[in-house]
Parts: sequence; C-alpha cells; structure tokens
Amino acid sequence: MSQQTMQAVVFQAPGKFGLEERPVPQLQSETDAIVRVTLASICTSDLHIKHGSVPRAVPGTIVGHEIVGVIDQLGTAVAGFSVGDRVTVNVETFCGECFFCQRGWVNNCTDPHGGWALGCRIDGGQAAYVRVPFAQNGLNHIPNGLTDEQVLFTGDLLATGYWAAKISEIQSGDTVAILGAGPTGLCTLQCVRLYHPGHIVVIDPDTERLQLAKQMGADFVIDPTKEDPTSLLHSLTDGRGADIVLEVAGVKDTFQTAWKIARPNAVVCVVAMYDEAQMLPLPDMYGKNLVFKTGGVDASDCPAILEHIARGEIDVTPLLTHVYPLSKAMEAYELFESRRDHVIKVALKP
Repeated sequence: MSQQTMQAVVFQAPGKFGLEERPVPQLQSETDAIVRVTLASICTSDLHIKHGSVPRAVPGTIVGHEIVGVIDQLGTAVAGFSVGDRVTVNVETFCGECFFCQRGWVNNCTDPHGGWALGCRIDGGQAAYVRVPFAQNGLNHIPNGLTDEQVLFTGDLLATGYWAAKISEIQSGDTVAILGAGPTGLCTLQCVRLYHPGHIVVIDPDTERLQLAKQMGADFVIDPTKEDPTSLLHSLTDGRGADIVLEVAGVKDTFQTAWKIARPNAVVCVVAMYDEAQMLPLPDMYGKNLVFKTGGVDASDCPAILEHIARGEIDVTPLLTHVYPLSKAMEAYELFESRRDHVIKVALKP
C-alpha cells in the first residue's frame, strides 16, 4: 500500500521556499498528536527563515507555526483530548517537566526539539496535516462558538503579544508606546489593552496600519517620518517619556528609538526579531536606569488568550486580510512579502 502524500510549503534552501508533495505525518511517540490542518497562516518569522535570519532553521523542513485544526490521531499518553477535537497549536514544543518548563519559560525547554521547533527545526503546519510533539502541552481546545479565524493567531502572534504585555510590568494608567503596527504589533496592542493603561501610543510609518491600530484600540498614532514621537509622549507624561516601550518593529533605528522615548526607570521590552545585531550605547543612556527585557515568546498562556477571545476582550480578525488555498501558497507568499493589496496577514487553507 502506497504511503499517502500531501502538499506542503518547504524551506528548500536559503532564499527559497517551494510547494512539494510530502508524506502525511505519522505518530512517532505516545506523546504525539496528528492534527488535520483547517487553517494556517504565513508569519513574518517564515520570511526570517527564508532569508537566513533564523540560523537554527533546517532546510528541508515544512514551515508554518500558526495553525488550527482537528485532531486526527492521538498518542496513548495524551490526556484531556479526543480525536475530532478542534484545537489551536502552540508555536513552541515543550516537555513541561524540565527546569525551564516548570518555571513557565517554555521557549527554553531543554528537550532536543524544545522551544520554537515547529516549522523551523521539525515539520510545521503549512500542509494538510502536522505532527505535534508533546501534544498535551502543545494543543489547546477551541471554545465552542469560535471560528478558526478568531483563534488562528493564538499559538504565536497573540501568544507573543500576551507574553510581551505580561513581562512589561504595565500598571493601570501607564503611558505605553508600541513601535510597529505590523501583525505582531497589533496583536500586542490588543493584549496591552487588557492592563488598562492610561494611553497607548502606536508608532509606524505606514498610514493604513496606523488607521487599523486606531480602530483596534490605540489612543494615539504617530508616523515618525512626519512627527517626533518624543514630543507627543512628553506632552502625555509631563515631560517624562513613555512608562513602557514595546519594540515590535525590528527595523533600522527602532531599537534606538525605543530607549530614547522611554522615561528614566522605564521598562523597554524588545519583542522584535532583528536581521542585524543591535548596539546598546551605554554611555548615551547612562542615568536613565532602564530595564530591558528581551527574548523569544514563552507561549504558555494560550488557554487564557482563548478565554479573552471567547469573552470578546481580544479580537484580531481584522488582521486577516487574505485567504489562499494551500495550492497557491507561493502566490500568497509573494503577496505577503511585497505588502501589496493592503495585506496584513495571509491564511492558507488546505
């Protein structure tokens, strides 16, 4: 009997993705699940893989780490789930037992496939099926009544925004600046709102994305090519600067802007993934006493995110601007990378 195959988007070589026929994945461990993918999305991190900014990415791997679907097969050690359950898939693979997992730092799981492995070092979900290791940790039930579109970003973009807002120590009434109104920045905006800050200021040179940020809860938006963000932030804070800065853009000069617009003793949270090394100019920032928080998302709060979505407190469906069949994935990638046709996020439907 011939092995079943499926279409999948594959990282073929640095600078090249392609659509290939691949075997349908099978259970390899009693802790695995096989999920039939009903919707997957293209992430900026996929572009980082394509262009060589993720050194650990393995050529030949099926990409894709923003996934929802239906459980097709379950390993015997996976409890709390059944075949047929609708689930979101976590961006991170984690054992739940090591030193780091026990402290909620699942990005640093010490298992050989721990951390961000899915769609990077092991086959991901831009395909008809995906194998999810440590499925009891990597899957979350989709609440009744929610659509795939409502929960698609739970395991990655929203997990990132939720993590960033959580570690930034936002207090009620704070002035929070978010650098970047791309998909991750807008998800971060939605999560920051949960902490009831006094003002949320979103900074980005893209007028359309700033308009969307305003619709999604920003109090003020700034195009830094036309207006100095420092002036507005000082006017909101009696000249101090932002209480919290979240750097989600990761482009030229945004890291420098982040620490400059922060008030003394502020928290600067670096969410962005950079293509180039950044400089920390300690002599220039001497006396500001800033706290920097950086790193990969610890995506351990997906159940809480799904509860917020179910209660209507998070809604990121406006980000999903285009849906393509998986068979046209290369067209979808070209659109996403070129940022044509008002694209924000693109989903692939097997």
